[in-house]
Amino acid sequence: MGSAGQNQGARGGRRLTAALCPSASEQARLQASVVEEDTEEWQKDSSFAGLERVGGVDLSYIKGDDTSACASLVVLSYPALEVLHEDCRMVAVSTPYVAGFLAFREVPFLVEAVQRLQREQPKLKPQVLLVDGNGLLHPRGFGVACHLGVLTDLPCVGVAKNLLQVDGLVRDELHREQIRSLRREGDTFPLTGASGRVLGMALRSCKNSSKPLYVSVGHRVCLQTAVRLVRSCCRYRIPEPIRQADIRSREYIRKQLCSPPEAVSSGPERKNEAGLDD
Repeated sequence: MGSAGQNQGARGGRRLTAALCPSASEQARLQASVVEEDTEEWQKDSSFAGLERVGGVDLSYIKGDDTSACASLVVLSYPALEVLHEDCRMVAVSTPYVAGFLAFREVPFLVEAVQRLQREQPKLKPQVLLVDGNGLLHPRGFGVACHLGVLTDLPCVGVAKNLLQVDGLVRDELHREQIRSLRREGDTFPLTGASGRVLGMALRSCKNSSKPLYVSVGHRVCLQTAVRLVRSCCRYRIPEPIRQADIRSREYIRKQLCSPPEAVSSGPERKNEAGLDD
């Protein structure tokens, strides 16, 4: 196919995407507002002086039911990482899942939690959010962390446990070799796509786990600052704000159902989108 035919095919593909998913145009509109650089004074300080509150968000689903979930927002002190605020609520997830558009299904509940905190206890509003999922590391460069950041106008960082394979990024032998090169806590390597753009960073977040985290920009933060912040929030492999949001949302579901731990899941679609599929 010639270049003209390829361009026509690409345009046709984009039109088809927009026709099949009404969220495509809205996603593109919101994406234009993403800021990929530091905007806060505390971000410019090597020890993040001035940062006092870090938020973490998570959604946990009832196993076997992808319409019932617990939306969790926690706020931790910084740098002590002690829980200052917890908001866990059961929500009915009615928006259907469409690959690449997970945020339209889940982010509204997280935005509500942030807004609720702003109304009821504004002094505890987080200065930055860590999100269980991706930011710019996304098929269209606008993952959950970007979406939440734009809608709340808060600095946001995407943190995924596994690599979302986009723009030529694959979990091949080269990638596994790069992971093996992360010998010390804090070691990193860039996630450079076939386009030549650095979409995120693989980070060894703690000495006791050789599995990296995949950190990407969400909103109002540069990649280097995002990586430094995530590392500073890790007592274990998963940064404490996200870890606490996950623990508390799962426990909330168990209490609601009086059920064992295996009754809670991340949801199959959410795992795939966030790069949490194994």
